[in-house]
Amino acid sequence: MTDSLMETKEVKDLLMKVSNLGDGTGDVRLKRIVHRVVSDLFRTIEDFDVQPDEFWSAMAYLTRLGQANETGLLVPGLGLETFLDLRLDQAEQKAGLEGGTPRTIEGPLWIEGAPLSKGEARLDDGTEQGEVLFMDGQVRDMDGKPVAGAIIDVWHANTLGGYSFFDPSQAKYNLRRRIETDAEGRYRFRSILPAGYACPPDGVTQELLNHLGRHGHRPAHIHFFVLAPGYRKLTTQINIDGDEYLHDDFAFATRDGLIPEVRRVDDADNVRAKRLNAPYAEITFDFVLHAESDVAPATVVNRAHAPAG
Repeated sequence: MTDSLMETKEVKDLLMKVSNLGDGTGDVRLKRIVHRVVSDLFRTIEDFDVQPDEFWSAMAYLTRLGQANETGLLVPGLGLETFLDLRLDQAEQKAGLEGGTPRTIEGPLWIEGAPLSKGEARLDDGTEQGEVLFMDGQVRDMDGKPVAGAIIDVWHANTLGGYSFFDPSQAKYNLRRRIETDAEGRYRFRSILPAGYACPPDGVTQELLNHLGRHGHRPAHIHFFVLAPGYRKLTTQINIDGDEYLHDDFAFATRDGLIPEVRRVDDADNVRAKRLNAPYAEITFDFVLHAESDVAPATVVNRAHAPAG
């Protein structure tokens, strides 16, 4: 004899009715997922003796999370986005796709329609003082062949950790560009070194993190989509070496292979430094893409994004 409600016919019947699993209509896969999710919630409530006021407090939290538009912030903070990446890594390994540039999370701050340039671009609009960054590299396939015409969609924060469109002080598409690689698969851009950022200190996400005894900081990083016909879309980001939170990212996005060397150039005889009349930073980073595969899950993810308007 068990005291668990989960083992009673009444609750088992309830779960079947909630998910409608016993009926031949509807989406069978969705029914099974709903049955599992609600079952797990029931079991959690029972195992932890969750009281009604605690339950409704959690529901109110989820409502506030949506109202604050912070769902896309909490998802990586709970490791869910990283878990999806790990599953995709595993699926690719099973399909025989090894190596290439590591993927990592997209995050919630991409905006479509960034200006497109060929070969090179300047990302910043010149209104902000910061350490100038020159970044370059090459897109190649797994055999080392350059991928000409690949589109590198790049976006990052400013020196205060703010992103254009989400930070009203910045111009549209500041620190956002798309760059088409040249005949040798090369790209280059000028920008400013970004800063890391933290969840809003009084926000809904940080409220939960506080209860977990966790911080909400991200290290400085630069986001990329890399797309080319016939190749698997790469979603990734590089982290800026030396950042305090480099290996303590609240979003769990730091991965080996995504921490390139940051070279500081302060040679008084350097032509570029003379022109800038200041030292600057350089990063070289190559992207290595897998060819598209019929035996691995798709890498193009359909998800809601903030509008560009």
